Amino acid sequence: RAYLHKESLMVIHHLFMVLVCFPVSVLWRQGKGDFFLGCMLMAELSTPFVCLGKVLILYKQQHTLLHKVNGMAMLVTFFFCRILLFPYMYWVYGQYAGLPFYRVPFSIPAEYNLGSAILMAPQIYWFGLICRGAFRVFRAQGTTKEQVLRNGHRMDSQAQD
Repeated sequence: RAYLHKESLMVIHHLFMVLVCFPVSVLWRQGKGDFFLGCMLMAELSTPFVCLGKVLILYKQQHTLLHKVNGMAMLVTFFFCRILLFPYMYWVYGQYAGLPFYRVPFSIPAEYNLGSAILMAPQIYWFGLICRGAFRVFRAQGTTKEQVLRNGHRMDSQAQD
């Protein structure tokens, strides 16, 4: 119960996916749009890295090389499979319809653009959080020795010199 309350947005997201998106993608499409559905499923390629990152933090392994490598894999897959996904789908549609990329949003139904914007907004937010986390990890790694010296403390490696 505490988990449901603490992670209510995640629970709502997954309920929406199961109760709305799945039925719509199976019943409403009438066999059309397989390419776009496949692209949307491609977004899940980053999920194992997101989950592994949470597990590593849970087990207090966030300072390990595995956590850093996983974080970079998450950042890269998230960027390619969730952020660039929408411009890619618009570009492919433009190629199919013989339209330049910039004209695609004006030549498809408004609800498609609205749906893309609604789906894209949280991806941009989450990607910002991922970038901020990566920046913190790698900034802390690079400045730890410098900060210690600036504060007048000796590091263990210097104590033996």
